[in-house]
Amino acid sequence: MTEQHPSPFERGTDGPKVIVVGVDGSDTSMRAAAYAAGLARRQRALLAVVYVQPVMTAGAALGAPVAEATDDIAQEIVAQIREATERSRGIFDMRWEFHTFHGDPYNGLVKAADQLKADAVVVGASEQAGHRIVGSVAVRLVKAGRWPVTVVP
Repeated sequence: MTEQHPSPFERGTDGPKVIVVGVDGSDTSMRAAAYAAGLARRQRALLAVVYVQPVMTAGAALGAPVAEATDDIAQEIVAQIREATERSRGIFDMRWEFHTFHGDPYNGLVKAADQLKADAVVVGASEQAGHRIVGSVAVRLVKAGRWPVTVVP
């Protein structure tokens, strides 16, 4: 008989208790959020919606309004989620939180998943052609092998 070792993400429950979804305002990330919301609702899990705010680049340091633009994106995402939550009030009961992290998307999502003790991570498929060569955030999360990762097209 072989000795079995528990997976590092096992929390001793049936199904996920915390589902992290990465959003950036793109169509695929919003589809990922909708998919993750359905999972969270059915599993009675907490949905942690995470926006990773890009770090300031050299252009931003010279006066480009990047910080304001990313703050606006975060506020718009929260408004969309609140609106969807209000529309479903009384039909679906779901717990959710919104978190903003700073950095590049991959490291920000890793930090979020670690801090929030995620049982699963959901992201949208990359819409950028260069990611086929360099590797998308989704592929890097899968390769990290720390959580089940769902990629929504």
